[in-house]
This record gives sequence, structure tokens and C-alpha cells, in this order.
Amino acid sequence: MSNIFIIAEAGVNHNGDLNTAKKMIDKAVIAGVDAVKFQTFKACNLVTRDAKQANYQINNLGEETSQLQMLEKLELSYKQYIELKNYCDMKKIMFLSSPFDLESIDFLNSIGMSIFKIPSSEIDNVPYLIKIAKLKKKVILSTGMSNLSDIEFSLNILRENGTKDIVVLHCNTDYPTKMEEVNLLAMKTIGNAFKVPVGYSDHTEGIEVAVAAAALGAKVIEKHFTLDKNMYGPDHKASLEPFELDNMVKAVRNIERALGDGIKIQTPSEKINRAVARKSLVAKVFIKSEETFTEENVCVKRPGTGISPRNWSYVIGKKAKRDFKKDELIDL
Repeated sequence: MSNIFIIAEAGVNHNGDLNTAKKMIDKAVIAGVDAVKFQTFKACNLVTRDAKQANYQINNLGEETSQLQMLEKLELSYKQYIELKNYCDMKKIMFLSSPFDLESIDFLNSIGMSIFKIPSSEIDNVPYLIKIAKLKKKVILSTGMSNLSDIEFSLNILRENGTKDIVVLHCNTDYPTKMEEVNLLAMKTIGNAFKVPVGYSDHTEGIEVAVAAAALGAKVIEKHFTLDKNMYGPDHKASLEPFELDNMVKAVRNIERALGDGIKIQTPSEKINRAVARKSLVAKVFIKSEETFTEENVCVKRPGTGISPRNWSYVIGKKAKRDFKKDELIDL
């Protein structure tokens, strides 16, 4: 992942409809992201019958039901995921999906998924982590609802069981995330603490934080998107619409180009402008031949095509070898 790897998180914003999922893939391709990601699960393997919804889910849905009832409406079959994987291959975009149960890990591995994205909810799920680690594939680990100790716990299990290539994403698990709770500098804290490449999984409204993460050195950026924020579902309100996703990708790519290699040099365009913007030593008044250069008869003005003012101390005290008219560039 030499460039910033941008994941368009479709998640469950397809609302359980295959055609909607395909339309989302089309929009992700147009935006120019690197991958489009879904969420694979069997609702009955994921939650108990009595598991309650999160407050944000109740607020975004406008109704309260059980997690099981909610997730059953959002579930796609394995056959449909195979169709989505094939559709992504045809569209030349990487297919990703976060597994939320052990069976789904096996399924996604069986269809050749090359990178496993571990959601924040599974950061302390030991059998889940071991199962993914033993696949020895690239892993992207989200860290919402966690602290450094939780991250260390997860990384140790992954590494001990065979995973070597891991990117850790800072994340806040609230939809949408409040700006004052983003704590984006924690992304750098994670990188420094564990010597891993880092990124950001963004649940804020808008694109500002994702772009800021790019400027701070994120190697991976994940952002939820939807076809329409007004659609029914738990995550639509915290997602970007297609035109916003387009704008985010353009902004991140611009930041990527703007960051450069960190070596401070004159750029080609600066070399052209240097002669115009820099200054030279010039005659402040008419100077006769053999007259001594002093602070009273020499000054500094544009253009920068003569003796640089950095040589001021060397020139002052020397004698003029010829006459100089006012505003004429000094030479020795």
C-alpha cells in the first residue's frame, strides 16, 4: 500500500438488496476508491435474540427493535456475496467485506478475499482473531471502543498466530462521530506505540477529518457511503452520498501529492520565480569608480539576478571597479 488506500464502506447501506449493492459498487468505481467493502454475517450467529440496539441505531432508524430483527433485514446470502465479488472483479475494484462471525471468515476466505478487515467489535474476540491470523493474509484492524491495552491484546494474538502484515485504524464507534470525540492525534499515538502503519476509519459527517487524516500520514482511509442519506437504515445518516465520496477521494489524492517526500528543495517552478522574487545588491545612488561600497550607497532590491544580499558583509568595504548608475546591479 504505497499510496493511501481508500476504502468505500458500503457496509449494510444496501439495505439487504443486491441491486442496491451493485449500484453502490458502480458509484465507488466512479469515485476512484481502491476498494468497496461490505459486512458479511449470519444474523443468528452474530447476536442473541434479546440483544438491544445501540442508541445511534434507534435514533437513525426512528424506531426500537432488537438487533436480530434489524440485522435480518440487512443480511445478504453467501450466494449474493459471490455475485458481488464477481461484479467487483468485472468492474476492476477490490472487493472487501468484514466478517462478523467465524462461518463468514471461512466463506470470505473461500472466495479469495485478499485482505481481512477486522471490525472494532471483534478486537477482543479471541477465537475470531486466531482464525483470521491463521490465514496469514493482510489485516486491517479497526480500534473503535478501545484503548492501547486492547490494541496490544489484539495485535499480540494476530502476530502470535501468523499475521505479519497489519494496518491499524484509529476509529470512533458512534454514527455520526462528534468532532470533539474524534481525537485524530490518537492515530499517530497508535503508530508510535506499536510501530505499525496506521489509518483512520471515519464516521464523522463530511470529509474534513478524512482529509486531515491523510495529511497526518494515514496509509488507509475508510469512509461509509450511501446512495441517499434519507434511506431507511442505521448507518445512512453518517455516510457520504456519491458526490461527497467523489470530493473526498479528490481531496485525499491532492493531499497525497502535496505531502511530497519531505526533502526541502527548490521546485522547478520556484527556480523560475526565484530570479523575479529574490533580491540583489544594487546602487542606492550614483557610485563612482574606486568609491567604497557602504551602507549609504548600496541597498537591496529586486530582481535576484545579481549578487545575493547574503554577500552583504563581503561587498561592503570593497571598492567599485567602475561607475554604477542608481538602481544598477552591483558587480565586483
